[in-house]
Amino acid sequence: MKRFLLGTIALFLAVALNAQISFKPSMTQTAPDEITISFAGTIGSGWHVYSPTEKNGPIPATFNIDKIEGCKLVGGLTANKAATTKYEDMFGANVSYYENSVTFTQKVKLTGKTYLIEGYLEYGACNDESCLPPTSVDVKYSGKGVEAPAKEDAKEEAKKDSKEENADGKALEEEAAAPADTVAADTASVQEVAPMSGNDLWTPVIDELKSFGESNAAEGRSLLTIFLLGLLGGFIALFTPCVWPIIPMTVSFFLKRNKDDKSKGVREAMTYGASIVVIYVVLGLAVTLLFGANALNSLSTNAVFNIFFCLMLLVFAASFLGGFEITLPSSWSNAVDSKAGKTSGLLSIFLMAFTLALVSFSCTGPIIGFLLVEMATSGSVVGPTVGMFGFALALALPFTLFALFPAWLKSAPKSGNWMNAIKVTLGFLELAFALKFLSVADLAYGWRILDREVFLCLWIVIFAMLGAYHAGWIRFPHDEEEWDEMGEKVLHHKTSVPQFFIALVSFAFAIYMIPGLWGAPCKAVSAFAPPMTTQDFNLAKSESIESEYKDFDKGMQAAIAAGKPVMIDFTGFGCVNCRKMEAAVWTNDRVKELINEDYVLIQLFVDDKTPLPEPIEVTQNGQTRKLRTVGDKWSYLQSTKFGAQAQPFYVLLDHKGHPLNHSASYDEDINKYIDFLETGLKNFKK
Repeated sequence: MKRFLLGTIALFLAVALNAQISFKPSMTQTAPDEITISFAGTIGSGWHVYSPTEKNGPIPATFNIDKIEGCKLVGGLTANKAATTKYEDMFGANVSYYENSVTFTQKVKLTGKTYLIEGYLEYGACNDESCLPPTSVDVKYSGKGVEAPAKEDAKEEAKKDSKEENADGKALEEEAAAPADTVAADTASVQEVAPMSGNDLWTPVIDELKSFGESNAAEGRSLLTIFLLGLLGGFIALFTPCVWPIIPMTVSFFLKRNKDDKSKGVREAMTYGASIVVIYVVLGLAVTLLFGANALNSLSTNAVFNIFFCLMLLVFAASFLGGFEITLPSSWSNAVDSKAGKTSGLLSIFLMAFTLALVSFSCTGPIIGFLLVEMATSGSVVGPTVGMFGFALALALPFTLFALFPAWLKSAPKSGNWMNAIKVTLGFLELAFALKFLSVADLAYGWRILDREVFLCLWIVIFAMLGAYHAGWIRFPHDEEEWDEMGEKVLHHKTSVPQFFIALVSFAFAIYMIPGLWGAPCKAVSAFAPPMTTQDFNLAKSESIESEYKDFDKGMQAAIAAGKPVMIDFTGFGCVNCRKMEAAVWTNDRVKELINEDYVLIQLFVDDKTPLPEPIEVTQNGQTRKLRTVGDKWSYLQSTKFGAQAQPFYVLLDHKGHPLNHSASYDEDINKYIDFLETGLKNFKK
């Protein structure tokens, strides 16, 4: 009883605080055939309401339709001012939001003699500590529309409408499609909060959950990891045909130009290396400034970005395999080179370094492009800059070292076909990662064009062909022909020792993935491959964990009957990290045993668009909102009872709905997850 009272008091305090957020709807007729619906919002201090275009944070502001007659939406929901974009630790990304006040507007075109429009504004709000569930503001407007146009005018109107629809493109389609998932019967009565109020299982336990300590969520990629990734990319770029042959020529140039003062030659070579670092660090800064940190963080889930980078990597792969050369306009490098020859001092050396960056782009460009994508999705605004610093440092280091120790140049590997072999290897790897980006978009939007077995088939072929290349069975356009001592062409390629081991690893990896076509977990590729649930033909059905309980109250009743604690999995159909956890962690034997034998698993999909039999009306933020879909209901449960919104989100409960351990989220550390489950089980037995 004491816990119930404390939870109730905490809930009322939150409601009283959040009542500062309110939206007042209004309607004005802005033209004979147009009305504008406005929502004037007041946002309390410390709270944020999120932009209609927001994709990284919580629920964005949207206008949704329940019923519409004699009119149609024009475009999407817009705001009267620009949004603020800022990095928020809660989401690990940059999000766009409004503070203090904002007015949202939705234009509606009248098409009939009378019109009726019923809908609602839905928005999400957060402060620095927590988020509120989606909140809605209902509107209903009706009135006289426009007189029926004459026949000739009707044709012109139809043409005009067609042009407008084409101009709006997907925005109009999405607005028109949105009601399909949320329509309730016009005469349906509103269901009161029966499952929520008067049910102890729905009582907030946010403070109890916090008393167990922080969640075991994995942190984003650290800056050190990003730096090392860039450093590795720089070392790989060094050994390409566009960079390696330039090193001895450049170092010799500085030493010969200053043969009477070798220390000056060393200083100039070091300045040349420092200039390379500056150029690529500026490139990393430019990527963030030009695209915006918000857009960069959208890369991890946004379909448009992922498809774009899939296509980009396919082009880079074709270039590395010898299909064509990706080069910048020769006039650029010629102009910079000419300018460097006419100047002297530091500017001349800097321009020479800039010429190297332009000339070597055909080899470094694909590597830089891939690295920037990975760094941009790291969750850190400075990720691209730190990564480019590592890349440039590796690229510049040899120029300085060979200037300090010229004798090393004699023992350095000579240019040859081995450099093209590195390019071809990179081409195969970029081809494989292109499929990874396509898979992210496919999973997030549920297209099902790249199921798990299709993905594995393509990767098996790619790595088998990589092994065949290094074994000498296939050749590409830029591979040099080999000649014997008699000057005759060698028909059979001689495989070097490094190529033998690369071929061995490639063939072994391809064979390792073959059982995955019949349902083997293939944990080494679980972070890249689509989840097991997309597999059409699966002989290993026991590998996956599925719950028969998709309803919170029914699952709790089953747990009481079975005498077992409850594990709730807040998940989503489009949740990529949820699928990764299921593939990489839930397939562990001990984890499966604990979940299947010792817990009653309840899986709640927060993006389930199945309409509820009747809308559920709740009061929150001092306003009334309606839960229209199953997903709305479970999202409301997660935010009000547990104070969380991100997925995956795992929580362990006793039979009264109280937590048994801290929550857990995305973290592929199996030992941590086992400890999370075992601790909850021990606390339940106490």
